[in-house]
Parts: sequence; C-alpha cells; structure tokens
Amino acid sequence: MREKLPKAVFKNLKKTIDEGLPLDPSIADVVAAAMKEWAVERGATHFTHWFQPMTGITAEKHDAFLSPTESGALLEFSGKELVKGEPDASSFPSGGLRATFEARGYTAWDCTSPAFLREEADVITLCIPTAFCSYTGEALDKKVPLLRSMEALSTQAVRVLKLFGNNDVTRVTSTVGAEQEYFLVDKSFYLQRPDLMMAGRTLFGAMSSKGQELEDHYFGSIKERVLSYMKEVNEELWKLGVTAKTQHNEVAPGQFEIAPIFENTNIATDHNQMVMDVLKRVALRHDMVCLLHEKPFAGVNGSGKHNNWSMSSNDGQNLLEPGHTPHDNAQFLTFLMATIKAVDTYAGLLRCSCANAGNDHRLGANEAPPAIISVFLGEQLADIIDQIVKGVAKSSSMSGHMDIGVSTLPALPKDATDRNRTSPFAFTGNKFEFRMLGSSFSISGPNIIINTIIAQALKEIADALENSTNFDADLDKLLQEIAKKHQRIIFNGNNYSDEWVQEAAKRGLPNIPSTPDALKELVSKEAVEVFAAHNVFNEKEVHARYEIMVEQYVKTLNIEALTMIDMANHSIIPTAIEYATTVASSINAVTAVSSKLDVSTQKELLEELSDKLAAMSANTKALEKALEDALNIADAEKQAAAFRANVFTKMGELRATGDALEKIIAAKYWPLPTYREMLFVL
Repeated sequence: MREKLPKAVFKNLKKTIDEGLPLDPSIADVVAAAMKEWAVERGATHFTHWFQPMTGITAEKHDAFLSPTESGALLEFSGKELVKGEPDASSFPSGGLRATFEARGYTAWDCTSPAFLREEADVITLCIPTAFCSYTGEALDKKVPLLRSMEALSTQAVRVLKLFGNNDVTRVTSTVGAEQEYFLVDKSFYLQRPDLMMAGRTLFGAMSSKGQELEDHYFGSIKERVLSYMKEVNEELWKLGVTAKTQHNEVAPGQFEIAPIFENTNIATDHNQMVMDVLKRVALRHDMVCLLHEKPFAGVNGSGKHNNWSMSSNDGQNLLEPGHTPHDNAQFLTFLMATIKAVDTYAGLLRCSCANAGNDHRLGANEAPPAIISVFLGEQLADIIDQIVKGVAKSSSMSGHMDIGVSTLPALPKDATDRNRTSPFAFTGNKFEFRMLGSSFSISGPNIIINTIIAQALKEIADALENSTNFDADLDKLLQEIAKKHQRIIFNGNNYSDEWVQEAAKRGLPNIPSTPDALKELVSKEAVEVFAAHNVFNEKEVHARYEIMVEQYVKTLNIEALTMIDMANHSIIPTAIEYATTVASSINAVTAVSSKLDVSTQKELLEELSDKLAAMSANTKALEKALEDALNIADAEKQAAAFRANVFTKMGELRATGDALEKIIAAKYWPLPTYREMLFVL
C-alpha cells in the first residue's frame, strides 16, 4: 500500500484501519486503481468479493478486470467495484431474514483485512475480504457481527482503562491464535468410502488392533509424505500472508496440527478460513484428502480447534498480561475478573458457540473438554482469587527455576503454574485458550460471543466505578463481590473425570451435552438482551441464526442416516450375503467329500453371519422408519430433538451391527477400506 498509494491516501486508509474510523469514500477509486495495478502485475485476471455467509465456509463470485470499449477492451477496476458487490443472496442460509424470491444482497469491502492473491489452476484472482448483508441491512454473514462485537469490546475496555488513568488509549482489539487440527487419508481410500465423501466421517468401521494407545504418534517423527505436504501448505499460506508457525503430529494416527502466530481477531478469522481451504486443496496435490470433521474415526481422538484469545490496546499493552506480581496489578485483575464473570454468567451461550453435530461426538469423550464450561486459572491466580474473596490479595506465588539433575543441561525457568489440557477455558500465561471448538468451525461465532459477553462484564464494571469518589476502595470491593459470586466457575482439576460432572452439578453449572439443547441458549432472554445491548445482533438476526443452526443439525444427521442406509443396502448386506453363501458352499463341498469331516467352525461362522445379517437388516429398516418419522415433524425444534433422540440412536445401533459383520467377514470380501489402512497408510 505504501508503495502503490499516494502518501495522503495511504495515511488516510491506514488511519481507518488502525483507529476504526469510517472509510473516506473519496479515496476508493485511487485505492482500487492501485490494487488492480498490484494484482495485474502479478498475473491476476479476475477479482472476487470474498465473504463468509452463514454456511460456515467462504463464498466468492469471480469477475474479470476486462471491460469492453469501442476499440477493444481495457483492464478496469473502479472504486465502486472495490467497495460494493451484489451477489445473489437468495440461495444462502438466511433463517427467514430473506425470502427465496428476495435475491438482493450486498458485499462491502472490509479494508481492515488485507486483500490477497490466490492462484489455482494457473488462474490468479484478487480476493477482497468483504462483509455480506441483506437488502434490508441485516447481517447475512459471520464477519459483520464479529466486527460489531470487536467494536463493543473496544468501547467498554477503553472505558475501564481510563478509570486507571490511561487516557491515551483509544482502541482495544481482541486477538486470536487458532490452532487447527486435521486428519489426512490416502485419496484412494477416501474415494472408496461413501461415508467420508458424503459425511466427512466414517459411519461404519471396526477399530483396528492398534489405535493411539501407545501414544507414539503425538509429536512423533513426521512421515516424509506428510512433511512434503506440510512444506507446501506453509509455502501457500505464507504467500497469502498467513503466519503459519507450528506443525506437528497429533495424538491419533493420521492426525496433525498447524498453528499460526496470533493476530487481530477479524484477520485471524479470515486467515483460519484460508488455512482450512489450503489444507484441503494442497492435500489433493499429494493424493491425499484432508478431513476437518470433528470425529472422522471412532475409537481415536477427534479434531478440535484451540482459540487462544486475549486483548491488546493500541498503546501496546496485552490486557491479560499478569506481570511478575499479579496480586498488585489491579488493571490485570480487573480484566481477569471481567472474563471470569462473563464466562460464568453466559456459560450456556459459550457452550452454544461450539455446538454442531460433529462436535457432539467429541465433547466429553476424554479427548476434549466436557460440555460443562469451567475456567482454569492455575495455582498462582486461583490463590489470588482466594485472597480476594477473603479480603485483598497481598501476595503472588513466584515462579523459579527447575533443576533437572544433569550438569550439562541448563536450568529451565519454571512457569508460575502448570497447564490443564482438560479445561474448556484455560488461562495460559497471558491469554485464555478456549478448547471446545470443533475443527470444522469458523472461529467467528465463538469469538463474537467471547467479545460480547466480556464487553458486557466490562460495561458493568465501568458503570459501577466511573462515578466513584474512592476508586481503589470501591475497586477492591467490586472485585471481591465478583470473586465471591463467580468463583464457582473456576476449576483446576481433571475436567474428564466423573467426579467433576457431579461437582459441577453441585455448583449449579450447566451441563448441555447435545446440540439441540445447546442451541436454545442462543435465543434465551439473556442472550438476546446482551447482543442487542452491544449492537452485535438484533432480535431478528439472533433468531435467524438459531433457525439456521437447527436446520444444519437436522440436515447433517439426515445426510448421515441416508448414507448409512445406502451403504448398508448396497454394500455391507450384499457382501455379508455373498460371504455367507461362500461359507455355506464350503460346508456343502466338505461334507460331500465325507460326512465324517468336521465343519463345525464353518457352521458356527455361518450361524453368526446369519444372526448378524438379520440384525443388520432389521436395524436398517428401523433407521429408515426413525428417519421417516423425524422428517414428517413440521416444527424445527421438535424435529431436531427427534433426530437426536431417535435417528442418532438408530444410527448407532446400525453401526454396531455393521462393525460386527466387518470383524467376521474375510478381508478379501469386505468392500470398504479398513481403519488399519486409513489410519496407518500414509
């Protein structure tokens, strides 16, 4: 920008980006011309407004720079084309905000997120991050409410900072680093699995003799084929300006992780969408397929996305940095207590932000946090909270050095507290790690909620203290009140344990295990009010998102159920019949030679095959009936409940019989790639 734009225009645009000021429309043509020149110099022929509708993925419509003239054609790109686009809005989810015949929707340039060039099949396209809204002004995407929530957080955080005498701060930005987990499978296996192709996860599949129990894959040596893939992923991401930093093997065989450096939440959200896209596209070049489903394989860990969240002021402060003596860092304690207050008050809303059909398989399965929201602070901060409850915090347990006992190894600085991988919302030094997100999620939704609820907590703190005549005393009193009321949300133990489930119930913490129940939190009175108070969603927008998410849940389970029925009727049952016929023929052939020959093994196998085949057939019909009944329910909420209670249950029963047949049918007959092949052949 500095190279291509006139100095005054550059300063104007940079000020808009850095300070959140309204965009000056008079500079649009100049910026558009410079952007086009930059893109065309690098081989771009098309541009697209790149946006994030409520499908959870990105959308784009490509237009050529070419414009016809009387004597031929010119490469043109106007300020109007940069600032505003008009894709057809009728086929995107709107939750009733727009009727099918009401097609007009607008995309608007988000100048705070960098434009980028993407190359696919030798075609280079200028991608312009944009917001997406309806003709009547409602947000139809995941960017508009995220930007609104960031503004709300900034407004309230600045109010609180001014109470501490920091009058130079004008803006606070939430920051995120999103760790992305994923699986890789060989493309040949993927193409032979209708369930992976249609549903993104295996709907049938007996566990192999080895899984992850030896713990030998986590942080293990990366296979050459995978390392070659990761190298190309990094190169593609770096070209796009995505700061990919860390990569490693994850716990399950065939599972991996990539993590970027943290950045502004809006940009981090855009970049995580780009990460998922690049992971999938590059995998195909290596004859692999990247699986982003939360639970592609039963019996091993699923994939999540760790959302490392913090707040930074425009004068360079990380507002969640405790310093060496956090007990006397009043500003830090205020922002910490605001976060604790927000998480406890709106625990159900946070749980809702991580709800979908895929994540239901993962949460609470000893591989991810349970469906109970709690906060991990570690020993140092938990002790300070205890002191605040009793009066005023007067000391901090100090970190030191660790003597490993080997003279040639350096003394390692020891952190003030350990980490807790079982906690859903864990403090990790100078940020909170929200660990409940599913791997396929846009991080927009959870961060909209985190920003909004913490903005509300900060607002209540600012409201209580702005007219104080004795700030220090009133602050101590307020922090003590918050600590006493919300200490119940703090838990430093094992969130995977059954004891915690019982303890959480005693504390009155919500435990919401399923998506249909969790989604109701979005339209609760408290949620609607807090969104409206901070201009993040109006009531229509909240209810629209609820309808969309309920509908997506139903559609997901419907696709999975139909795929299971298809695989049962056209693959597994015919294979079982063929194999049973072979076994029966073997019995007849052997006894024809001599009636004295022992065929008891074949007969036992045939009997077991027949029993399991009959059960498979019966369970397939039962699933068909449950699916038909659920689809006939008109009320969306009741339909989702029926899918969870009945269809989902019948799917589990059908899978059990299918997997049982896999265990007894000879390998050469089994029609599907097995877990052994998919998890261990890369």
